[in-house]
Amino acid sequence: MATTAQLFEEPFDADEYIERLAWRTPGGGSKGGAEAFDPKRLLEEFQHHIEELKQLDEKIQRRVEKLEQQCHREAKEFAHKVQDLQRSNQVAFQHFQELDEHISYVATKVCHLGDQLEGVNTPRQRAVEAQRLMTYFNEFLDGELRSDVFNNPDKIKEAADIIQKLHLIAQELPFDRFADVKAKIASKYHDLERQLIQEFTAAQRRGEIGRMREVAAVLLHFKGYAHCVDVYIKQSQEGAYLHGDVFEDTAVLCQRVNKQVGEVFSSPETVMAKLIQNIFENKLQAHVKEKLDETRHSDVEQYLRNLFDLYTRTTALTAKLAEFNLGSDKHTFLSKLIKNIFSSYLESYIDMEKDYLRTRSAMILQRYYDSKNHQKRPVGTGSIQELKERIRQKTMGPSIDTHGETFLSQEVVVNLLQETRHAFERCHRLSDPSDLPKNAFSIFLLLVEHLCYDHMDYALEIGLSAIPSSDAKNANLYFLDVVQQANTIFHLFDKQFNDHLMPLISSSPKLTECLQKKKEVIEQMEVKLDTGIDRTLNCMLGQMKHILSTEQKKTDYRPEDENNVMIQYTQACTKVCSYVTHHVERVRKSMDGKNVDTVLTELGVRFHRLIHEHLQQYSYSSMGGMLAICDVAEYRRSAKAFNVPLVLQLFDTLHALCNLLVVAPDNLKQVCSGEQLTNLDRNLLHAFVQLRVDYRPARLGRHFS
Repeated sequence: MATTAQLFEEPFDADEYIERLAWRTPGGGSKGGAEAFDPKRLLEEFQHHIEELKQLDEKIQRRVEKLEQQCHREAKEFAHKVQDLQRSNQVAFQHFQELDEHISYVATKVCHLGDQLEGVNTPRQRAVEAQRLMTYFNEFLDGELRSDVFNNPDKIKEAADIIQKLHLIAQELPFDRFADVKAKIASKYHDLERQLIQEFTAAQRRGEIGRMREVAAVLLHFKGYAHCVDVYIKQSQEGAYLHGDVFEDTAVLCQRVNKQVGEVFSSPETVMAKLIQNIFENKLQAHVKEKLDETRHSDVEQYLRNLFDLYTRTTALTAKLAEFNLGSDKHTFLSKLIKNIFSSYLESYIDMEKDYLRTRSAMILQRYYDSKNHQKRPVGTGSIQELKERIRQKTMGPSIDTHGETFLSQEVVVNLLQETRHAFERCHRLSDPSDLPKNAFSIFLLLVEHLCYDHMDYALEIGLSAIPSSDAKNANLYFLDVVQQANTIFHLFDKQFNDHLMPLISSSPKLTECLQKKKEVIEQMEVKLDTGIDRTLNCMLGQMKHILSTEQKKTDYRPEDENNVMIQYTQACTKVCSYVTHHVERVRKSMDGKNVDTVLTELGVRFHRLIHEHLQQYSYSSMGGMLAICDVAEYRRSAKAFNVPLVLQLFDTLHALCNLLVVAPDNLKQVCSGEQLTNLDRNLLHAFVQLRVDYRPARLGRHFS
């Protein structure tokens, strides 16, 4: 196998290389088996190949040395070249600096020469211009304009420049000597000005933006430039208001003009501002005046709606217009435009709002009472202290029959709140920020006056007067309906207070006044509601007492035949439990929140006291005591409807007391010391034991001595 450097190129595997060498050597591989293997031949081949590798190594080493020498030589040559280039670069940089200095020197000379030439040329140009103007001035002096510039319509731009300068010069001349020529120049000045404006107008109608820009640039130095702008503004509005919506048409017009005005005029923000001012002072002001003046005295409701709508749409329009370039203080500019249109209307707004709200609210209430064929009667008013004193002295007025009418209407309340909500919205939009809390508070006072006093307070007064006395045989408990509707109205009133009034006054001193007024109103209503509920509960107890007094017989608990009692509980118990179950559910529907538990607790306690006192009016035989226990168990079952633990506990105790009516005399002492009775007063236990018919015969009093 020939030995070359290519055999050792990467990737190189020494084991594979030896295997391949042995395989190629005759007798050195596994070919022919173990008998054909010749180690000597293989050794000789290895020795021979090692010699070849040594020779190859020497050859490669010589080549490497040669290449290293060549590399060192080229490196030295390259270093010499770099040094030569550095020296050449330094020389070039020096030449560059010298050239730069020379150029600066020449430039300075050129600038100086230019200044000198300009100093000579400027007076010369002025002299030429003066000579040219004198020539044209002479033509005016002679009265004959011979120059082509004044007679050629195509040179109107050049003529305008000349006549503008002559006009300035003529103003400096004495009037007595040059009156005639000054008049001619002025006449030509105005004539050219008129022609330029006509040209601008024609170009605008043709839509030639380039020509409009040229003419506007010429007119910029004329006094009639403002008239040119006015013509542009007037023509821009032609055909723009054909859709009937002046606000939408204005927005579209300004959007279109804003794109064009920058291409025509050198100061587009001034022209744009003048256009908007013209629209506000003419189109919008006329539109607002027409809409408002026709309803101001004939239909106040529509007037307020129109004012709110027009002001809202105008402010929305100014928000869109504020996106345009109208100068540095565009927000103040737009605010003044709005103020100029609406100031006379906004000054009297809140007075008209309050008058309308007062009239409208009174009409809503009167219409409701008319629908009920009810003539409002005078009721007591005053502070909470005065109200409590009237209640204490029971001077709420004579009892009246309302035929079940609560004189509270959710429809009326919703209408009043709706009108007030609209008033709050208008107040928020139309009031000056400094007057907003004060105006909102005045509207709130009107709501309190009509909703709380004229409607709710009146209904509560009527309701209190309609509550019968506790000893009435047929008590109408309709005041619970009044309570239910009053609760609903309170929630609606509170929601409007939080949703519509609070945002308007939350950061002002009026917040304290509003909260105080609300608290005062609610407290006054609560006093009357509490009084009405208390008297209603008394009526309910009166009804139950009437049932017990008429239905309960003395023989119920002391039957003549002890062995022939066929009833589970007495007729009086049945009717009272039926009455309680029905009215507990009615109370639950009339109240909300914690008021349900509070009222039912009070009713339950009074109910227990009534039954307790009622049972103490009778004497009990053994079978009568069992029947009394059954009655109390039925009362206790009715008490579960209260869902009040205290009431249930009271009836549990009463049930335990009734056990004293039937317990064997020997077990009496043990029962009295039981879990439910051990904490009760001994006198109370003794009083119940005294109700037994066998109290004296069995000498039961000895257990309490």
